[in-house]
Amino acid sequence: MALLEVRDLVVEFTLGDGRIARVVDGVDLDLDAGEALGLVGESGCGKTTTALAIARLLPANGRIARGTVRLDGQDLTALDDAAFRDRRWTDISVIFQGAMNALNPVRRVGDQVAEPILIHEPTTTREAARRRVAELFELVGISPDRLREYPHQFSGGMRQRVMIAMALACRPRLVIGDEPTTALDVMVQAQILELLERLRRELGLALILITHDLSVVAETCDRTLVMYAGRLAETGPVERLHGGPLHPYSLRLLRSVPDLSGERRLPAGIPGQPPSPESPVSGCRFHPRCDRAMAQCVTDVPVVRSFGEAHRVACHAVGEEGRLRPPGELPRIPSALAIAAASTSGVEVAVDADVLPVSADDLGVPPGDPREPPADRPVGVAGPPMPPVPPSVAPVRTTTDASAPTTDDLPRVDA
Repeated sequence: MALLEVRDLVVEFTLGDGRIARVVDGVDLDLDAGEALGLVGESGCGKTTTALAIARLLPANGRIARGTVRLDGQDLTALDDAAFRDRRWTDISVIFQGAMNALNPVRRVGDQVAEPILIHEPTTTREAARRRVAELFELVGISPDRLREYPHQFSGGMRQRVMIAMALACRPRLVIGDEPTTALDVMVQAQILELLERLRRELGLALILITHDLSVVAETCDRTLVMYAGRLAETGPVERLHGGPLHPYSLRLLRSVPDLSGERRLPAGIPGQPPSPESPVSGCRFHPRCDRAMAQCVTDVPVVRSFGEAHRVACHAVGEEGRLRPPGELPRIPSALAIAAASTSGVEVAVDADVLPVSADDLGVPPGDPREPPADRPVGVAGPPMPPVPPSVAPVRTTTDASAPTTDDLPRVDA
């Protein structure tokens, strides 16, 4: 049995005018003891809301409308607030996104880390709690001499270490990291991720890591779950999903990451924005931005299907043999053709009133495809041309501009 089992989770928010916005819609996930799951997707896809629902930390206007959250087989959604409060932090804890916002600025950090210990373990004395906090500080790489300092006396990375120590205070089995490295520089981010990975191994923690960075998931997680507009798009082992994603959204996310070993160019982007939960689109919610969208995608919600070892995907473009069919094999709708044409030409394409540049990554209509739009008719072109680059900005060297400056042309500074 998995440590955590989430089935058909639906989370709704009541808006100020009384309307209901469904932010999470039928998400399933499993997590074994000691396993790390990366929850990825664009902003507004429901990642943090899913995590807050698991920990029962939704705001006052949010509620779990349907579904179950089982920890060791017990349905946590059936517990009242008092009973669940006893499980929070002892079984499930959260590393919040903004440490400076999560920490009380007028209380010493040692007292804040000791607070959950004193609340959940009433027989523990203050002196014993202080000794444990000192041990936690050493565990996360902070000197115990800093127990009596305030949050403003710590750097961003050190504050995040304090938050990790607080999350571990009551020895939970499941820790949820809600973008714990946001706003940290690259070096500090690497240190925090290395710390989380070490603690997971040493303490046997199960970890849900919410992030936008697929490279972070590849380095720290065992499995990946891709969400889009509140629904599961694809999930599977990290190696399988990163090596051969089946959902067009997963593929676009991977191709939006710069390739440091390849040609120097802007990575492929995804046109448009995720739909608002207040007015979700019909069928597959990714179809307005997808270069493989068909008529079926507009009307029918794709069923989640399994292909191989714990690899599941919800996409009409995936064949029964478990292969994502190329765009040229599919009877695509006009919006998909427009996105594909923009991908090959580099023009701007309008997607649901959003106009964004699309990289010239060849994901679209192959040359000679009979469904390719006529060259003399602009498709999906909108918006004014981009302004010229200021003369003070040096261009990047390309294969056709041998005179552009490179790093070899920069002045050298002796160490």
